[in-house]
Parts: sequence; structure tokens; C-alpha cells
Amino acid sequence: MRVPLMSPARPAARAGARPVVRRLLPAASAATAAALLLTGCGGEEEVSAVAVGQVQRGSVQEVVEAPGTVQPRASSTVHAPATGTVATLQVGDGEQVQAGQVLLTIDSPQARDALEQAERADAQAARSGSGSSAGADPEELAAQQRRAAADAQARFAQAEQQAAAVPDPVAREAALAAVRSSRTQYELLAAQTQALVEQVSAGLGDVDDAVAALGQAQRVQTRAAVSAARATVDALTVRAPIAGTVSLAATGAGGGGALPAGAENLLRGSGVSLPSEALAGAASGADPAGSPVLAAGAAVSAGARLLSVVDASVLTLTADVDESDVLRVQPGQSARVGVDAVEGSTYRGTVTSVDPTASGGSGGAVTYTVRLSYDGGTTEGGGTGGEPAPTPLPGMSAAVSLVVAEADDVLRVPAAAVLRAGADGADPDSEAVWVDDGGVARLRPVVVGVRGQGAVEVLEGLREGERIVTEGAADVREGQQLP
Repeated sequence: MRVPLMSPARPAARAGARPVVRRLLPAASAATAAALLLTGCGGEEEVSAVAVGQVQRGSVQEVVEAPGTVQPRASSTVHAPATGTVATLQVGDGEQVQAGQVLLTIDSPQARDALEQAERADAQAARSGSGSSAGADPEELAAQQRRAAADAQARFAQAEQQAAAVPDPVAREAALAAVRSSRTQYELLAAQTQALVEQVSAGLGDVDDAVAALGQAQRVQTRAAVSAARATVDALTVRAPIAGTVSLAATGAGGGGALPAGAENLLRGSGVSLPSEALAGAASGADPAGSPVLAAGAAVSAGARLLSVVDASVLTLTADVDESDVLRVQPGQSARVGVDAVEGSTYRGTVTSVDPTASGGSGGAVTYTVRLSYDGGTTEGGGTGGEPAPTPLPGMSAAVSLVVAEADDVLRVPAAAVLRAGADGADPDSEAVWVDDGGVARLRPVVVGVRGQGAVEVLEGLREGERIVTEGAADVREGQQLP
């Protein structure tokens, strides 16, 4: 949410009332305002809570606050291509792997049986296509064509399902493309076969041509089934889709905060120090039901999650910005970031993009994902020349302060000095400050620019060095003596 100038709404004027000087609360909390009112009960001109200071030059920043998450460069989840058991496991939790490296193998009699059946069906289709058509009945030929069409559609659907289960994304897309291409080819041949069968039924076509066309169409389907089944068997040797760190157990779901399994290994050398109970939660996958770590001999089902590989060589950040603030966020803006797990350090980021699609939050709130680069950080009190902060881990939650507007070397006043109403006869929505005019309070309209949490830029209405009321402005009256 954007950090606003914390002033309450202007009270409505009574009907028929003559214009008067409006006295509204400045950027102070309701509790502070109540305290100020109580201090004024002892006398008409009690000014003990009023402070006066000079208008100075400096910097002002307007900030939008949003919850965020540390993100890895890439993350890929590997799923089981078929039902079976883990035959060999060749990597450990938290181990670094390269893209294409063998991670494990799966023993799946079901997948191998499916390949054998597909190969037998293909061999039978080859024999049928080369057989004699002597004595073929046109009606039987038409019925055979209908059965073949129904069988082909079922087998193509099965082949697509098998291809979609291939874990490696490149191999999966190649297998799916092959099945889709074969389906298109089959549909063209099936249409030709249908036309030939209709001609034979009408006594106008050649039976041999119809039988050959039917066999050719069937062979396209059976070869596609063999290709998909073989891709599944090949995928039983599971390889790393990307380079990165292996996690053999489920990671916590949700908006960050849960570390991947193997967190203890990942933490070594990172400089991040977490309580032992946090590491215990991470090691269990932060899953209330428990997430067993993958091991040799474990039973797996087709499509089940086996492990994940996280590439944290380059970190990024995401922030969930409220819809009321997101239009003020633009690429190139800077941000200050605090990571919950790393106390005493401040990190930096730069906005790279704003997702155009909204996402629903808790309580019906609408937010947009803002993506930022991770620009490093320093330890508390280190400043720009301080010690580098520990590198956070992917999944850690963060508090992101996006600088949506800033002004350097400008006139500025404390936010508590600005009142959200003008003087008698002025625009009721204008803003003003109390000016010390020879020891007497005078309300003067001002034009403000960038609104920070503690300070506000003044564009018009004040000069550097002028004395104004900086605290207790809500209780000051026109003409009141100032300290």
C-alpha cells in the first residue's frame, strides 16, 4: 500500500454557515491528536504541545509498501513419466546438477508392456496392409473402416497422454508434436479411405485400393502409438531439465516463507542464519501432512512430483502491489527491500516489469505482480560502503518499499505541519501550514509536490528559512502566540 499523508477527511460544513478558517488534523495519528486536545484543556492558549521550526531544503521520497518474495532465476519440477518404482537415485538432496544429468531411473513394467503392445499392433497393421483383398465384402470393409477409425481415435488420445507425461520439456514437446502430426496425417488418409469405401459400396471403386488405403491409415496410427510409448520408456531415465540445486521433497506452497527441502545444504556458505526450528520445518517440506524425501525403492505414480531443480545463480524479486497503487509503479523505479529471515540488512531492487493481469488476494483484494531485479544489499549501519549482506534464498518473504516519486534539494516541511484545508475563502481542498508571523500564527495556503511518510515537498507558498509550526498544528488558532 502507498504510504499516505495521514490526515482525516475534512468535516462537512453546516448549511448556511459563514465561511470560517478550517482547522483539520495534519499528518498525525488520532491518538496524538487526542493527546494534543487534552493538553489544551488547562487554558485558552495552551501551546506546550506546539513546536516551531524552519523550512529547509532536502530530499523527499514517496513510497509504496508491498509484500514480496525472493525468486530464483529458474525452477523446474520433475514428474514421473509412468507408474513404477525408483530403481536408482543418483543425486542427493541439495546437490548441484547440470542440465541433462541423470537424476534417477524408474522401473515401470506398465510402460514397457505398453511399448510391447504398441509394437505388436504396429506389426499386425503392417501385415494386414500387405494382405490380399480377395473375397473382401464391401459391407464388411465399411464396418472395418468404422472400427479402425474409433480404435485410432482412442489410441491417439492414449499416445498424447503418454507424450504429455514425459518429464523432459524438450522431449515432451517433440513427442507431442509427433503424435499431433501423425493424427493430422491419419485424418487425411482416413478421409481418402472413407471415400474409397463408399465408392466400393456403390460398385464404382476398386476393393484393393480401399483395403490398401485402410491399411495405410491404420499404420500411421500404430506407428504414432509406438513412438509415444517408446518416448515414455526413454523418459524412465530422468534427467535434470535445468542446471541448479536438487530438492527431493515438496516445497511449501503459498506466498513465500517456506524454504525448499535441503535448505540446510543451501544455507552453507550463504551467511544466512536461521533458528533450528525453521530449518526443521524446511527439511520436512513445511507440509503439515509431511512430505517424504524421495528414495530408491519408493513407489511413484504417473504424473507424481518426483523432485525439483532450482537455479539460484541469479535472484529476482516479486511484489504484490495493491490495485490502488500499481499505476504509480513504473519500470526503472528503485526499491528498498527487507528480508524477514535476515535481520539487520537492507537490500536493493529495481522494477523491471509490472504484470498486466491481476490476481486476487485475501479478503477480495486485487493485486498486481511487480517484478524487480535483485541488486544486493548491505548490513545494518553499513550504508553504501558497508559490509555486503548475506544472500537470501529463493522463497524467502520480503517487505518491498517501492520509491514511486522522489525529489532532491527541494523545500520540504514535516508531514505533520501540513493541514488539509485552506484559509478563509480559499479552495476547501487546498492545503496550508501555520506560519510564524512575528510570533503570531498565520494560516498560509501551500502547493505540495511529492508526499513522503515523514516529509512533504512544498512547491509554492513558503521560502527557505521561514518559521512554521511543525508539531501540534491541529490545535493552533489564527493569531495565536507561538513559542
